[in-house]
Amino acid sequence: MGWMQIALYVVLLVLLAKPLGEYMARVYAGERTLLAPLFGGLEHGLLRLMGVRPDEESSWKTYGVGVLVFNAVGFLGVYALQRVQHLLPLDPRQLGAVTPDSSFDTAVSFATNTNWQGYAGETTLSYLTQMLGLTVQNFVSAATGMAVLVALIRGFARRTSETVGSFWVDLVRSTVQILLPLSIVLALVLASRGVVQTFDGPATAHLLEPAAVADGSASADPAAVEQVIPLGPVASQVAIKQLGTNGGGFYNANSAHPLENPDPFTNLLESLAILLIPAALCFTFGAMVRDRRQGVALLAAMLVLLVPAIAGVYACERAGTPALAAAGAELAESTVSPGGNMEGKELRFGLAQSAIWVGATTAASNGSVNAMHDSLTPLGGLVPMVLMQLGEVVFGGVGSGLYGMLAFAIVAVFVAGLMVGRTPEYLGKKIGAYEMKMAALAILGPCLAVLLGTAVAAALPAGRAGVLNPGAHGFGEILYAFSSAGNNNGSAFAGLSANTPFYNVALGLAMLVARYVPIVVILALAGALARKKIVPAGTGTLPTHTPLFVALLVGTVLLVGALTFLPALALGPIVEQLQMAG
Repeated sequence: MGWMQIALYVVLLVLLAKPLGEYMARVYAGERTLLAPLFGGLEHGLLRLMGVRPDEESSWKTYGVGVLVFNAVGFLGVYALQRVQHLLPLDPRQLGAVTPDSSFDTAVSFATNTNWQGYAGETTLSYLTQMLGLTVQNFVSAATGMAVLVALIRGFARRTSETVGSFWVDLVRSTVQILLPLSIVLALVLASRGVVQTFDGPATAHLLEPAAVADGSASADPAAVEQVIPLGPVASQVAIKQLGTNGGGFYNANSAHPLENPDPFTNLLESLAILLIPAALCFTFGAMVRDRRQGVALLAAMLVLLVPAIAGVYACERAGTPALAAAGAELAESTVSPGGNMEGKELRFGLAQSAIWVGATTAASNGSVNAMHDSLTPLGGLVPMVLMQLGEVVFGGVGSGLYGMLAFAIVAVFVAGLMVGRTPEYLGKKIGAYEMKMAALAILGPCLAVLLGTAVAAALPAGRAGVLNPGAHGFGEILYAFSSAGNNNGSAFAGLSANTPFYNVALGLAMLVARYVPIVVILALAGALARKKIVPAGTGTLPTHTPLFVALLVGTVLLVGALTFLPALALGPIVEQLQMAG
């Protein structure tokens, strides 16, 4: 049954992605769509308010300035909201101001589409901060990644052009015609299934049994007979956090919380939403470059990497651990979840749905969790770490994943060209030294943020102070944290106490490098490609839509990841697996 659930997930993902991808291609081409009567007026109104014409175009430098300025304003807005939220309305619990270091980390996190959270959302942020700060950034940070991708696609599709489009037009279209309609539909479905959406204050539930104290007797504390349940505008935030590959949750328990993810049906919808737009963008790419086979090839490469990763997590967790087996703590075959390592997992989801989520959330730059990654077996925890370290290109974030994979595609055709002694080409554009430098910077920038941050944290007392589990697992916690921040993911091994001034600043800096260095170089790459002529394919041109190229692309991704991170992984989860096996 578990394997059937994994297969069903993959099939549904591909079936839903194709029509959405074709729709998005029409949106970015400025064509009229089925949703134009509903959202076209809002789009035109926003552009008119901004003083931008729908047909306006700009160079890659102007496009990049727009990206950086807009994101800087978003960062400052989220930071300010947290610092003064105690003075603002929509705060029924009268929460105080967030500390400066935590505010910095959170503002960077949501502006960069990372959504790393070092705090408990329901007890730290007011409703206004959750909505005006975090939910708005969930929309616009996702739209930023999509806009940068579209600029790169235009670079491949155009010839001798000095422009790559308008950031403001692409931003508004991504938000209004794609993210907003999908989020409305998903939020309504989730609310109908029990995900809360309210401005009311916390609810109080009376316990069936009073809480006990250390000696087993009933506690005299009034709180021992009742539980306070935080509520809020949750469904609207959950919808865009998944669709925009954002991941930050309203509740600290994230997508394992029953008020964010009540049952297996909502779990399926939310896990599909994580990868839906990244998968659909492959079809968008094929349509915009006028060769749909190219998009299918990129989608195939991503699936070749994702499916074994999910299967690997499921197999590792299904096998369980020797310690739990010896203690008789593993579940029997007749229970809801058949055997295996159920530590840190929800019974209502089981092993297969947990494994799907682990793979999907770390393949994308999502980071939401429906199970504790810190409780995975060592090899099970290795898989999400590797998926992040590959560069968030196995679908990756909305927009950012595909432009990262296209950087790898450029490296792959360059390597192939060296092997046969020909000038490399991709989609009719000759790949020269400049394009290779930009692709290499886009790939290696996040890697530098991960390895440098991990080294500094492991070397300094302030970094080691946050480690709750010494040894190989503790090092793995640090490596996971910087792999998450350095690849705009946001998930964590929960054993690391990261809400400290050191980690808030260090992880924030890693997020900034990992997000904006690739964005700038990808836009520079888009500008360089747009200026080039399209060279007709010849007898020596490497076909980039065949199984051979898919294998070459997958091999390039794996080789770069292994050369960069294998030594670090050997010090963490690999050593831990050997220790566990005795």
